[in-house]
Amino acid sequence: MSVLFEELNLNKQLLNSLNDLGYIYSTPIQSVSFPVIMSGRDVIGIAQTGTGKTLAYTLPLLRQLKYADIRNPRIVIIVPTRELVQQVVNEIKKVTTYMTVRVAGIYGGTNINTQKEVVLDGLDILVATPGRLLDIALSGELRFKSVQKLIIDEVDEMLNLGFRPQLKRVLDLMPVKRQNLMFSATMNDDIEDILLEYFNVPEKIEIVPTGTPLDKINQAVYHVPNFFTKVNLLEKLLISSDDMDKVLVFVANKRLADRLYEKISHLDPEKIGVIHSNKSQNNRFASVRNFESGELRILIATDIIARGLDIKNVSHVINFDMPDEPANYIHRIGRTGRADKRGEAISFVNEVEMEYQMNIETFMKQPVDIIEMPEDVQISDIYTDEERPVLYDKDYLKPVKKRSSSDSDGFHEKKDKNKKVNLGGSYKRKIKAKYKKPKTRGQKPRKKR
Repeated sequence: MSVLFEELNLNKQLLNSLNDLGYIYSTPIQSVSFPVIMSGRDVIGIAQTGTGKTLAYTLPLLRQLKYADIRNPRIVIIVPTRELVQQVVNEIKKVTTYMTVRVAGIYGGTNINTQKEVVLDGLDILVATPGRLLDIALSGELRFKSVQKLIIDEVDEMLNLGFRPQLKRVLDLMPVKRQNLMFSATMNDDIEDILLEYFNVPEKIEIVPTGTPLDKINQAVYHVPNFFTKVNLLEKLLISSDDMDKVLVFVANKRLADRLYEKISHLDPEKIGVIHSNKSQNNRFASVRNFESGELRILIATDIIARGLDIKNVSHVINFDMPDEPANYIHRIGRTGRADKRGEAISFVNEVEMEYQMNIETFMKQPVDIIEMPEDVQISDIYTDEERPVLYDKDYLKPVKKRSSSDSDGFHEKKDKNKKVNLGGSYKRKIKAKYKKPKTRGQKPRKKR
């Protein structure tokens, strides 16, 4: 249940910052988690995206953080993407306006030496991606001996991105005596394994069951045969819908992201952006800023960005390609319908992706409405290379070779190359021809007298 922030055990500095930001009521995950985290217990928090998980763990930790002249960080927060690093750092800075807290973020894709200097200058809170955190720790520039609180945010996405070895290595380097917090929107068996190995009897706080979509998001599906028809439908919706003022379009991979941009950029190139892992760091941050400010109306993104975007007033999320993992669908649509506002989630599903749609509906325990395509959308009969079926069986259309009458006989004469007999090695044959007998090797045994 939501309560006033004033009813929580927050200090005056934090309350003043929250008031400046216009935050009056806490969300359910924030109010329920606060006393448990304050008690010092390990916690696993499950709540949907857009419900305020970042403040759910940062507020109680900041409430307990006391000034100390220590260079090594006392709080470490691990997140899957560089965008999420920036988001968490910004959230902490916003609520610590009246506090003296040293906080910084480190992530891959940028100069590691600069980040080493930031760590060496001294920190209270360090936010990092697992790979870069491990790199700097193994270099000796970062020590974990002072860590009292460890937070792992969006752990399921870290495991999906292949960060399991780095994450386990970091956990092994941490002090045994510490408080562990883990927050995510979904739960799976891999997370349970980490909890059993590294957490000390954690208390599970689950505001809604895993896989439950946000009630304030309207979901709909169009069945679309191929890529080019999807492009035609997307253009139709963008042109004809006046309420699509901030649209986030998710695609399967970075190649499709660039291809889609080429196809729709003619609508308004100044209002459409692309963000994926091949883009430079500055380009990615600039795209997010421009999309948030309204300079960009449409942002095309891949799944790796789904966890790091916390942008207000996203009117529509469009799944141009359906994700094959139901949890990724939940995270995608969670970019809209945030901060008590309604949102729209529209998915384009081809024949192959219908199986993904069924899995998602099973995961959510509810169906998604199917909408008929507008009649004026042109149906393309052109398929991309990825969409064309691949035949792995024999080619049954190939002309069959006719057999001659001799082929019907049961006996076949051997070919000359198959008539050879094994005469031994060539060396043995040469020696036998020269000496009329095999040549013995080594000294002959002495006869007994």
